[in-house]
Amino acid sequence: MNDPHLVLGVLNGDDIGHEVVPAAVAVATAAAERHGLRIEWRPMPIGRTALDTHGTTLPEGTLETLAKMNGFVLGPIGHREYPKGPGSINPHPIMRKQFNLFANVRPTRSYPDIGCLYDDIDLVIVRENNEGFQPDRNVVAGSGEFRPTNDMTISVRVITRVGSERVARVAFNLARHRRKLLTIVHKNTVFKLGCGMFVEECYGVAKDFPDVTVNEVIVDTMAMRLVRDPQNFDVVVTTNMFGDILTDEAAGLVGGLGMAPGLCIGDGDFAMAQATHGSAPDIAGTGRANPYAMIDSTRMLLDWLGRRRNIPQAIEAAQSMETAITATLGNPTARTGDIRGAGTTATMTAAIIAAVRG
Repeated sequence: MNDPHLVLGVLNGDDIGHEVVPAAVAVATAAAERHGLRIEWRPMPIGRTALDTHGTTLPEGTLETLAKMNGFVLGPIGHREYPKGPGSINPHPIMRKQFNLFANVRPTRSYPDIGCLYDDIDLVIVRENNEGFQPDRNVVAGSGEFRPTNDMTISVRVITRVGSERVARVAFNLARHRRKLLTIVHKNTVFKLGCGMFVEECYGVAKDFPDVTVNEVIVDTMAMRLVRDPQNFDVVVTTNMFGDILTDEAAGLVGGLGMAPGLCIGDGDFAMAQATHGSAPDIAGTGRANPYAMIDSTRMLLDWLGRRRNIPQAIEAAQSMETAITATLGNPTARTGDIRGAGTTATMTAAIIAAVRG
């Protein structure tokens, strides 16, 4: 059995990140203490705070320092509001590529009485993280989006066999331990080569998982079916931009982006907890931010690291967090207003911590 000890980076990000990331750390710390897990939290500057103090949103040495840890918690990044300048970069795509975090695992689950459109949603969308249309992650140098003339812009979409195969394998492994149903979402009717390659690789991986039932849905049909019959899906695997859009839609079914956790993983034993939501500058500092997504992302990080590194205490801490989160979401006086509650970020966090300890 490995030493029950984890070293984790803490990067608050921007705006509500300075409220929800400390909430997640506090809950995880309480769970770790209960189960004898030692977590060494190492705060690091990133985003607008780093820009103001270090002249760049991703200070020199950050990536190298993080590489010596077991993983990290990254708060929301409000890069759209950064002032123009060479140091104003969007850091999280760089982190995903630096640590080869090619799979973004985003669960969607409904809870009673918080405003979900259905009471029985339990699905996971596995989104490819480092390719696709996004120009900040589809080339090594330069940009995958360019403008040859003032009247024309060209965007390049990158799909590779290795990228498709590895994210498919993550999704199939997940499906095997859930309800053994995997849905491939694509648009190979139009993107015959790009999506065609993605689908080919998914079916290639399927040969190693004969116990998992596989089907496929065209992305526009999937957008409709998420609204009409989300209960019929278990694990969904798709390309980067399709996954980016569909996970936000899925979050809308279960209470909004405050209910959208996520974990970025790859082949190694290193992971990044990163919730789906944005930095919400309009409510920053008001105590209205829902900490669920960040707390549950951190729970996913502890569970994943515990299983990868054979640390039972981390798995147990994650289980205690899950139980406490579920109990707190059933308490309207504790939970935040976006999910039909009368509480604040602080009351919801305190209630989860109390449930973990109790």
